[in-house]
Amino acid sequence: MIRIASALLGLSMAVLLAACIPQPSSSKLHDGPRRTIENKGSDTLVNLALAWAEIYMERHPDVRISVTGGGSGTGIAAMINGTVSIANASREMTPVEIAAARANGVEPEEYVVARDAIAVIVNSSNPVDGLTLQQISDIYTGKITNWRELGGEDRPIVLLSRESNSGTYIYFLEHVIRQGESRRDLLFSPDTLLMPSSEGITTEVRQNPNAIGYDGLGYVTPDLKVIAVAKDSQSPFVLPSVRTVNDGSYPVARPLYMYTAGKPVGHVEHFLTWVRGDGQRLTSRLGFVPLSNASESGESE
Repeated sequence: MIRIASALLGLSMAVLLAACIPQPSSSKLHDGPRRTIENKGSDTLVNLALAWAEIYMERHPDVRISVTGGGSGTGIAAMINGTVSIANASREMTPVEIAAARANGVEPEEYVVARDAIAVIVNSSNPVDGLTLQQISDIYTGKITNWRELGGEDRPIVLLSRESNSGTYIYFLEHVIRQGESRRDLLFSPDTLLMPSSEGITTEVRQNPNAIGYDGLGYVTPDLKVIAVAKDSQSPFVLPSVRTVNDGSYPVARPLYMYTAGKPVGHVEHFLTWVRGDGQRLTSRLGFVPLSNASESGESE
């Protein structure tokens, strides 16, 4: 597992340069002399998107790419409103968002750009090694409140989650807490502490021996303990990794997306083609899972 925070050091200058470029009007996002790509959304994807932007700008100095986070919902809203070229999302657009886009004259185009495992993490001193999906659901809904109930020490469980505008929050709610059953109305316990970023969760887990959190695998550092997850009490406990995502044995994995307002053209289309081709070589370096069907023939010049 790779410490993604270190990647920001090599990318900060590229981000500063991109941020200083005057922003084009929404009507000129796909063409014009500046050839600027505005890329906004998922905090899970932001560091991978920064890496893609840095390499692509090195190879295409006439293009400037500005990358910012803020959450999947924020990026999708900006795409619908015509203020970004590409929205990053760690979940699919909802029917409500698609309807809002169409009402605004926008037909969203969806591109899967990588895959990710959501790791369940605890403090390194925590003796608990594995949990079933049902146990994780019971923890986050407040049914289980003490680590002693799970074979740990007699300590209260401190719940950490991303905020509700995060695609990771929505995915975790639907696929872990509700275990994919849309009719279930389970919610996060009101005692859950909502953190503004992936780094906020890892920082708190690192400092708090009672905490449990979840994060994209690329944000997990070696000083955190990753919990092995089982689909049910009869299934094996599996740790998240590129291999276990690819073979389907890790039960909490998902695609990551980029959305555009209509079919992309020009430099935006070229950038997306590169991301899904040669750009995939960066994904595993940053703790993500490359597309299994990624072409090695994507343009690199």
